[in-house]
Amino acid sequence: MHLEIVSPEATLFSSEVDSVVVPGVNGEFEMLKDHAPIVSILKEGTVRINTHSQNQLELDELHAAVIPHKNDKKVLTVAIKSGTIEMKDNKVIVLAD
Repeated sequence: MHLEIVSPEATLFSSEVDSVVVPGVNGEFEMLKDHAPIVSILKEGTVRINTHSQNQLELDELHAAVIPHKNDKKVLTVAIKSGTIEMKDNKVIVLAD
């Protein structure tokens, strides 16, 4: 599935991923390929991006806020203060503050 994380200043991340874990207002939840369409509000927390099956992850436009997880180079994290998420047709868009 394709993930885009966008802030008011820039696109922070755009690539194919295996899954994404987000801090929903009612708790953390994960989305995988073929997840049902969803729109949700996000609270302050960390977005975790899992890229384990991706052989080559292009991060040319990588913003400094996206960093590898301390124990796993194939897991990236992005700290957010709030935001919204939409998933439809295997495309996930996170609008983050």
